[in-house]
Order: sequence, then C-alpha cells, then structure tokens
Amino acid sequence: MKIDILAFGVHPDDVELGCAGTLLASIKQGKKAGIIDLTRGELGTRGTPETRTAESAAAAKVLGLSVRENLDMADGFFEHNQENILKIVRVLRKYCPEIIICNAPEDRHPDHGRSSKLVSDAAFLAGLRKIETFDENGNQQQAWRPKYVFHYIQDRYLEPDFVFDITEFHDKKMESIQCYATQFYNPELDEPNTYISSPEFLQSITGRDAILGKRIGVRFAEGFLTEKMIGINSFDAIIQHST
Repeated sequence: MKIDILAFGVHPDDVELGCAGTLLASIKQGKKAGIIDLTRGELGTRGTPETRTAESAAAAKVLGLSVRENLDMADGFFEHNQENILKIVRVLRKYCPEIIICNAPEDRHPDHGRSSKLVSDAAFLAGLRKIETFDENGNQQQAWRPKYVFHYIQDRYLEPDFVFDITEFHDKKMESIQCYATQFYNPELDEPNTYISSPEFLQSITGRDAILGKRIGVRFAEGFLTEKMIGINSFDAIIQHST
C-alpha cells in the first residue's frame, strides 16, 4: 500500500499529541496517512502494553488512518543500531511515503530525541540500493527515500520552521488523544499521578496549538521543523493573515 504521509512516534500517543491535526487535515484533502509506533510504551507508569495497544487502535479509528504498526523496540532502551535502522528501512520501503513526520530532535523525554535521529538516519539509508531488505514474503524491497523529513514539537518549545492550520480538526485531535484513557487525565482511574495525567497537561496542548495558530492568524495550528529548505512555486499556498 502506498502511503503519502507516515508519522513516527517512539511511544503510542506521541503522534496524536504532536501532529494528529495535520494528519486529519491531510486525510480530508485525500491523502493516505499512517502511524508507526516504535515501542509499546511499556515503561509508562500508568497502563500496560496491552492497554496502550488497544488505545492506539482506537485512536487510529478516530484519525481515519490507512495503517498503524508497532515495531516492538525496547521502550527506554532502544539503540541507534543496524537492527533498529533496518526495521524502519523495511517499513519505509513497504509504504513508500513522500513525507515522514517524527519526534522532536530534542525534548524532555530522552527517547524523543534518540527516536528522531534514528528515523531521520533510516530515511536516508532507505534510499541506498546496496542496503538489501526483504518483505514478509521474502521478496527483495526496492530502495525508497522520502522527499521530506519533518519533526513535530513536543514538550519543550522549539521554534517551528512552518506551522499547519488545524483549526477545523483540533477537537478531533483532542478526541484521539483522549483515546489513551490510561495515560491522560481520567478521574475514574485509581493510578499514580504522572506528569501527563493532570488536566493541566491537556490544557497545555490546546494552549500551544492556540499560540501557534495566533502566529498565522488562525485559531489552532501545529508546528514543525524541517531538515531541508521547503520551496514553493505559487504564492497561493501561503495563508493570508494580518501582520
């Protein structure tokens, strides 16, 4: 299956927090989008790998994804090594995305920055023909390199290179986040409190989207960093807003 946009998160819920609105908007525009989770989030204080798998499946339905897979790397301990790079290379060659979106280059959680580098390097190496990989049926895969690698913003504020208007999709984004009932604010659960389980944390997500939206004259937006310069061939693509 050919996918237009493939978003990577080291933990289930990373993508929903960082760029769910952008995926929702892109899907409405006719693009196919998917998510690849690198780990099961098994080190999370709340929930279990099984509950997080179920929650990620529920969120995938809310988002209308074409595909969601988990690469079963070790939460907290995955390494930047050949084995893990090749796992990502195989999935890139399987779905041939034009754009990939992945974790922030540096963040509060050390997994985020390590994941960002791992996915970015795999995106380059996936384009080298002399790196051989095979699909589930033993067929050799063709080399494929995405045109763009973008990084969503997570806990720490990073100045975005561009922002994406998600005003129409912000409520749906929050619905996808709330599929992770074990992770975020849920007064019905008798679980230890964590950094992300307070009501203020979800309010901060809405606040960040509002701040980024204000910068382009819309209600809500998501911000991204890009690894290479973006070019345009029409000024019609630029959102009009007052300065």
